[in-house]
Amino acid sequence: MPIHSSVLELIGQTPIVKAQRLDAGVCELYLKLESANPGGSIKDRIGLSMIEAAEKRGDLKAGATLVEGTAGNTGLGLALVAQQKGYKLILVVPDKMSREKIFNLKAMGAEVRLTRSDVAKGHPEYYQDLAKTIAEQTPGAYFINQFGNPDNPAAHEFGTGPEILEQMGGDLDAIVFGCGSSGTMTGLSRAFATLSPKTELVLADPVGSILAEYINDGVLNDKSGSWLVEGIGEDFLPSISDFSRVTKAYAITDAESFHTARELLAKEGVLGGSSTGTLLAAALKYCKEQTTPKKVLVLVPDTGNKYLSKMYNDYWMLDNGFLERPQHGDLRDLILRPYGQRDTVVIGPNDLLTTAYQRMKLYDVSQLPVMDGDQLVGIVDESDVLLHVYGDEARFRDPVATAMVSKLDRLDVKSPIEALLPVFDRGQVAIVMDGNAFLGLITRIDLLNYLRRRVQ
Repeated sequence: MPIHSSVLELIGQTPIVKAQRLDAGVCELYLKLESANPGGSIKDRIGLSMIEAAEKRGDLKAGATLVEGTAGNTGLGLALVAQQKGYKLILVVPDKMSREKIFNLKAMGAEVRLTRSDVAKGHPEYYQDLAKTIAEQTPGAYFINQFGNPDNPAAHEFGTGPEILEQMGGDLDAIVFGCGSSGTMTGLSRAFATLSPKTELVLADPVGSILAEYINDGVLNDKSGSWLVEGIGEDFLPSISDFSRVTKAYAITDAESFHTARELLAKEGVLGGSSTGTLLAAALKYCKEQTTPKKVLVLVPDTGNKYLSKMYNDYWMLDNGFLERPQHGDLRDLILRPYGQRDTVVIGPNDLLTTAYQRMKLYDVSQLPVMDGDQLVGIVDESDVLLHVYGDEARFRDPVATAMVSKLDRLDVKSPIEALLPVFDRGQVAIVMDGNAFLGLITRIDLLNYLRRRVQ
C-alpha cells in the first residue's frame, strides 16, 4: 500500500463486508464501512468536498473562518479538513450531541457553541439558523450550509456512488441510507440513476422525523417529533434534497435503532453509531420482505466509539427505558446500580480518601457506600472529603473511615416511594436495605428517571 502525505488522502475507498450472522432472509446483506474514514464517518467525504470546492471558487482565503450548524458528524469531517488546511472553525451543535463528539471536536481545534435541541427551524436558537447568524456577524466568515450546498451531494454522486458500484462489480439491487442534510441520498440517487438504474433506494428514518411519511404517503407534515438517534431525520426538506428516486422508507424507533446497533456489534463485530442501528434495522426489514434473492447494501455511517457513553452504556440504556429490568414492585425498581449485581461503586473503610476521590471522578458519582465485606458501615460524599482535607491536603492520605458518615438513615425496601422525598429534602441519598442486606442507593435523578419512564 502507498504511503500517504496527508490524512485527507485516506477519505473514501472504505471497505465493504458481507454480513454472515444477521438474519437477512433470502437476501445477501453488505455493510459499507464508512466508519473507516479517518474522522470516523461518511461526513468526511462532504467535509472535504465542500471546503475544496469553495477553495477552487476562490471563496476561501488563507486562515478563513468557517461556520456550520451540525447535529451529527459533519462537524467532525469539517474539523478534520479545517485543521489540516489551517482554517478556523465555529460549529453550532444541538445539546443532544454525545459528549464524545463534543470532546473530539474541541480536541481538533473547533470552537463549539451548544444550542437548544427542542426548537424547530425558524427559531433563532435552532442550530442551523444560529450558525447562519453567527456567520453573518463574523467578519470574513464562510457559511458552509451543508443543507443548501450542492457540493454536499456532489461528493456522493461522483465519489461514493461510483465507488460502491465498482466494489460490488456493478451488481446491486438495493441500498439503504439515512437522510440528514440529504447529501448522501441526493448524491447516490443521481449516481445510480446514471450508472445503475435498477438499484432501489431505501430510506431509513427515525420515528419523529417527517421524511418516512413524505416518501411513503406523499404527506409533508409540518410537525415533527423528537428522537435520540443522532445525525439523521429532519423536520423540513433541505433545499438540496431530491427524493424522486427513493421508493420506500422505514420509520425506526430509537429503541430498535440502539438494539440493532448492539446486535451488529455482537454478531458481526462492527461497532457502528446510533444511525447505523436505524439503517440496519430498515435494511433487515426490507430484506425479510423480499421473496427473491437480492444484493442489498447498507451504509455504516459512523463509528460507535462516539456513543460509548450512550447506547453502548447499559446504565444509559436503563435510564432511558431501552433495557428492561426485573420489576419487584418495591424500591428495588428505582435502584439503577444494584449492589447484589456488583454494579454499585463502593469503597472500603481502610481505603485512602484519595482513592475515594479518584473513584468518584472516574465513575461520575457524588457519594460512595463504605462497605466492610458485605456490611454497610458508612457513606462518604464529596462534601465529607472536602471538609476533611480542606486546609491540609495531606489528609487525602487518611483512611475513608476518618471522614465517612457512619450514622445512617436507612429505608426498608418495602417503603413507599413517597418516603424518598424527606430523604432528598435533607440533601441525602436514599440507602435501601432488605433487613441487614444493603441493596443500593437511590438518588434524585434515579427517581426522576423512574417517573419519566412511567409516562413513556
